[in-house]
This record gives sequence, structure tokens and C-alpha cells, in this order.
Amino acid sequence: MIKHGFYKNKRVLITGADGFMGSHLAEKLLLEGAKVSVYVRGNSVSGTVQYSLKNIKHLESRFEDILTGNIASLDAKDLVIKNKPEIVFHLAADAYVPNSFDHPIEVMETNVIGTMTMLHALKECRAIKRLVCTSSSEIYGLTIGGSIDEEHPLYPSSPYAASKVAADRYAYSYWNTYHLPIAIIRPFNTYGPRHTYDVIPKFIELALSGKPITVHGTGKQSRDFTYVDDMIDAFMVMGSSEKAIGKAVNFGTGKAITINYIANKIKEISGSASQIIHTRDRKAQVPKLLCNYSLANKLFGWKPKIFIDEGLRRNIEWAKENL
Repeated sequence: MIKHGFYKNKRVLITGADGFMGSHLAEKLLLEGAKVSVYVRGNSVSGTVQYSLKNIKHLESRFEDILTGNIASLDAKDLVIKNKPEIVFHLAADAYVPNSFDHPIEVMETNVIGTMTMLHALKECRAIKRLVCTSSSEIYGLTIGGSIDEEHPLYPSSPYAASKVAADRYAYSYWNTYHLPIAIIRPFNTYGPRHTYDVIPKFIELALSGKPITVHGTGKQSRDFTYVDDMIDAFMVMGSSEKAIGKAVNFGTGKAITINYIANKIKEISGSASQIIHTRDRKAQVPKLLCNYSLANKLFGWKPKIFIDEGLRRNIEWAKENL
């Protein structure tokens, strides 16, 4: 898996560090002794840099540097080069799929141009040993049946998914063309503490407040839900193993869970009296996403440890204390 002490004193930069997975990754890297810098959204007013931290406020004093701005701007490239990172985890993205229905250009700018900015900066970062680019299972889209390995065709079904396909392939092209140390991680649906906008955190919030749990469509659509602790281990592996360079690698549980199961299990675990109701299907809905993580297991010995019932229990306990 990860060589003991690998990250100790390494200069690591995380973009999107104040997001759901970025915040967990920042905690893990600090725990491993890395010298962590973060890139977060912010702006400059009258020469004063302003930013607001939500998920990593408790870590603010422990960071080497806090870079701020628009990840898709040319300024971002200069800031990254000046930071002199050895390892970069690029998680900054506009990741809420429905937002791409009404704002496809803005989503493209963040997800594609933002990724290209990081790739271009990498060419001038002399100390760089790894850039881990975050892709998505959404790139596979309308799957052709069974579990999805990395050779599966890419059929993006939403503007968000199309933007992630472009970012994924740009990352690959920079490895292939410029021989840069780039690795591409393809996480399947990830859930856990601090997540806010996906189906599981929404259902948990509704269940705990006694409001109806609304399921889009029949609820028979299924996803491969991976608990955040397992996915952070996947990021750590992709940032440390030489075998990850030039590879795009899937990470998930290998189990497809229906949305109906999620709704009923959350209601059961939380002891909620909420009704489960069905509304019209969401745009660009994909019937099934199921991960084949055999490449991750072959290359790194990685496999998931926390499955859906235990993950939901942990998530609900956290939500009871923090929401």
C-alpha cells in the first residue's frame, strides 16, 4: 500500500482542499507529517486577500501556505509554481452534476481550464514528483453492462461528465506528450462526513429532520458508494506509488447499491419516521455505475474496507452530532 513515512516532510499542495474529500485528504496528510499547502477559492479586495474556510478552518494554522483565487486563472499557475510543491493533489472542481445543466460553461471553465492550469504549471515545477488529477466515475455514463474497468468506453451523459472526460484526457495527454509524473484517480460515488450535495447526505438530512425522503425516478438506479476513508487511502496510494504514473485507476467497492436501498437503510438506521416519496427522474440519469477495482488491487493491493451499512451508520452518527 503506502510506504511508511513516505509523506513525512514532503511539500504537498491540495487544490479544492476545503471541499468534502479535500478536507479529509488534508487531515490525513498532516497526520502523516507532510508539509501541506492548500489552494482555496478567494479574492483580493483593496490589496487584501480574502477567503472563507468551511471544512478546514480547524487546520488553518497548520498549513505551510494558503493560496487563493480562481483555479482557472493564469494567476493560479504562477501561485502554484511559486509554492514549489513536490506532490499535487488536484481536487478543485465544480462537482454538483445538476449545476452543469444550467451553467455548463462555468462548469467547463472550472473543471477543464482549471485542470489545464495545473498541468501547465507542472511543466515549470522543478521539484514535482507527482500530480494526482481527480477524475470521476461519471465519465463512463451510459454503461454497456456489468462492472466498469478502465477500458470501458466513455459515454458522458451530462455537461459535468463531459467536462471530467476532457480533464481526464488532458491529464493523460500531458503525461504522454511531456512525460510528466501524472496519475489519474477515478473515484466512484464517495460519501461520508462533511459531504453535502449528493444523494446520501441529502437523504440523511431529510431523515433526521423528519421530512419526506425524495427519490428521483423509480429508485432502481444503482451506484457504487465508497466511504470517504477508503477513498482517501486511494488518493494517498496514487500520490506515493511509482506504479500510478501514467495510469487512470478506478476506485470503488465493486457493489452496486440501489437508491431505494439507500433511502430505506438510512430511514432504518436513523430511526426516522420520514416517508419515502418518488418524484420525476433527474436529467441525464445513469441507470448503473459499478466499479471494477481489480487494477487498483493488482497495482497497489488496494481494496475497500468499509461497506454501505457500516458507512451509513458512521455517516448518520456524524450528522447527528454536527448538522
